[in-house]
Amino acid sequence: MIDPKRLKGRGYLILKVCTMTNAKLTSLMARGTEFLGCDVAIMCGAMSWVSERNLVAAISNAGGFGVIACGAMTPDLLDKEIAGTKALTSRPFGVNLITMHPQLFELIDVCARHEVGHVVLAGGLPPKGSIEAIKQKGAKLICFAPALSLAKKLARSGVDALVIEGMEAGGHIGPVSTSVLAQEILPEMASQLPVFVAGGIGRGELIAGYLEMGAAGVQLGTRFACATESIAHPNFKKAFFRASARDAIASVQIDPRLPVIPVRALKNAGTEAFTAKQREVANLLDSGSVDMAEAQLQIEHYWAGALRRAVIDGDVEGGSLMAGQSVGMVTKEEPVAGIIAQLMDEAAIALERRSA
Repeated sequence: MIDPKRLKGRGYLILKVCTMTNAKLTSLMARGTEFLGCDVAIMCGAMSWVSERNLVAAISNAGGFGVIACGAMTPDLLDKEIAGTKALTSRPFGVNLITMHPQLFELIDVCARHEVGHVVLAGGLPPKGSIEAIKQKGAKLICFAPALSLAKKLARSGVDALVIEGMEAGGHIGPVSTSVLAQEILPEMASQLPVFVAGGIGRGELIAGYLEMGAAGVQLGTRFACATESIAHPNFKKAFFRASARDAIASVQIDPRLPVIPVRALKNAGTEAFTAKQREVANLLDSGSVDMAEAQLQIEHYWAGALRRAVIDGDVEGGSLMAGQSVGMVTKEEPVAGIIAQLMDEAAIALERRSA
C-alpha cells in the first residue's frame, strides 16, 4: 500500500486522496480477501518446482495467497510439502492439483488431513467425484475456466471460485488472451462467484482495471518466480532478467492426435527437444505401444522433468524456462513483500488518477 511517509511535503489533500483510494482498493478486493482469508487478493500461480514451501509461505506471510504446485508429486511428497509449508506460515495457503494425476483422490485426502482450506484443480475438467470429494472434506474449490461455457458449467457443478487465465501466462496455456476472457466472463460470472484473473499481469495498474471490471482478485506467477524467496537456480533467474516479452513463446503441436496443451516458455534448446518428444510419442501411438492417456502422461512427465532441470539444476539451455509474457517486467531479484507492496501501490495510484 502507499506509504504516507513518501508523501511528505506534497500536502494533506494528496494524503487524503491516497487514503481514500486505498480504501477503494481494499473495498474492490474485499470479496477476494474474504474468500481466500488473506489481506491482499493476489494469488500465486502454481509453478512446478518453484511454488514450493519457501515461496508459498513467503507470499502468504506477506498478505497474499500462496499455492503449492503439487504437479507430479506422490501423496507422500505432497504430505511433506504441506507440513513443511505449515511450519513456515500460519496464514492460509492452497494446493494446486492436476486433474489427470493418477492418484488425484489420494492427493485430495492428503489435503483433507492437513485441513487445507482451498484446493485448486487445473489441467482440464474435474473428473467424476472429485468436486464432491474436495467439498465434502470442507475445502473451498477453485477451478480454471478457459471459456465462458466452461465457467457456467463449473458454476453449476458447485465450484466455489474460478480462475480465468489467458494465453499470455507461462506454462500450460489456452488460445484466448486474458483481456478477451475477462470481457467475456466477468460480466456474466462475477455476480455468481469470485473470479480471479490471470495471465500477463505484471503491474498494479492492470490489477486495478480487472478489479473495477468485477474480478475478486488476480493470480500472478512469472512476477514471483524470481523473488528472493524463490528457490529457482540463479541461472534460471538470470534468464528471466535478460528476457523480453517476445522471448516467451508457445510450443507447437505437431500431431493433432496428441492432446498436447501448448506451453509458454523462453525459447531455448529445450523448446526444440519438446518437438522431438512429440514425434517420439506419436510413433509410440502408431505402434500401439501406448494408449492416448499414457501418451498424454508421457508429455506431462517430459515437462515436469524439463522444468526441474531448469529451475533446480540451472540447465537453462536444455531445461524448460516456463515464463509468461510479463517476463520483461521481471528485472531483478526482490523480496515477495516488496513485490506485493509495489503492485498494491501501483493499483492504488491508478485508482487515484481515475477518480481525480
